[in-house]
Amino acid sequence: MNSVNNVFVELSVVLGKSTMPIHQLLKMGRGAVIELDTRQDEEIWVLANNVPIARGEIVVQGERVAVSITSVLMGGEN
Repeated sequence: MNSVNNVFVELSVVLGKSTMPIHQLLKMGRGAVIELDTRQDEEIWVLANNVPIARGEIVVQGERVAVSITSVLMGGEN
């Protein structure tokens, strides 16, 4: 069991996508807001080491933002 404790997995959550010119990106400062192509009620992707593993939805409770898993992907389906 000790070897399992030494395995690292990078988790990412993809909330949406956006396209913008590089000059606009370079002008952005701290606190800038980037508009995404996803609606609030759409499912988001959960990735482990850049591989999709689940779908979920954003949950906001007070000051906290979380992801609720709605489905788990099996065997690399997207």
